[in-house]
Amino acid sequence: MLSKNRIKFLKSLHQKKYRDESSLFITEGEKIVNELLAFNPSLIDCIYHTKEFQFENIQHVNSEEISNSELSQISCLKNPNKVVAICKMWKNEDNSNSDFYIALDEIQDPGNMGTIIRLADWFNVKTIVCSANSADVFNPKVVQASMGSLFRVNVIYQDLNEFITSKKLPVYGAFLEGVSVYSKKMYPKGILILGNEGKGISQEIEALVTEKIKIPRFGQAESLNVSIATGILLSEFFRNEG
Repeated sequence: MLSKNRIKFLKSLHQKKYRDESSLFITEGEKIVNELLAFNPSLIDCIYHTKEFQFENIQHVNSEEISNSELSQISCLKNPNKVVAICKMWKNEDNSNSDFYIALDEIQDPGNMGTIIRLADWFNVKTIVCSANSADVFNPKVVQASMGSLFRVNVIYQDLNEFITSKKLPVYGAFLEGVSVYSKKMYPKGILILGNEGKGISQEIEALVTEKIKIPRFGQAESLNVSIATGILLSEFFRNEG
């Protein structure tokens, strides 16, 4: 049985302040936790699970069986799914020498962030670079939306101006006046910048863009969700690689 103090602490991890203080974050759900067990069980501080949860790959991790009522108290989900894992935070660094990066310029929505991480994993983009004021990668909604991809993609926070100018790569950004991605052959070499959901790419970062591109509109929708746009753009960049 979880004590009141333990429940209070676990619930506090829903907030960035307490995640940063403890260097711990929450991930939950059967699929994600089993992926974590397979990928890197050393990241796990403790697993709290109901009796229905089936471990696929348990290797000397701390675990505690709890009731469905206790699970609902510590979960971030409306419909908790059998298991919550408390994980140790880590700090990624840009130690790659890749030909292709995704750069996020003040992406605020955790769902968008998590989905973009999942897309990067799908297309084997190893590193995502985020501006300091982008959504927290350890936000439970980011973790959930990434569906385990967070553990395979290197997400770093860095001054985008500094990062972009340090790389000798083409810099792509989506703009209404850009060239249609359907009218040219695209290859995964460069930095793809994705801007804020409401404001788009900032003027400072726009000044660094060497190739303005666009997804042409054929209907009446005012705009595209940034994570949907990311999927379309990545598909075009990698179309000639398959």
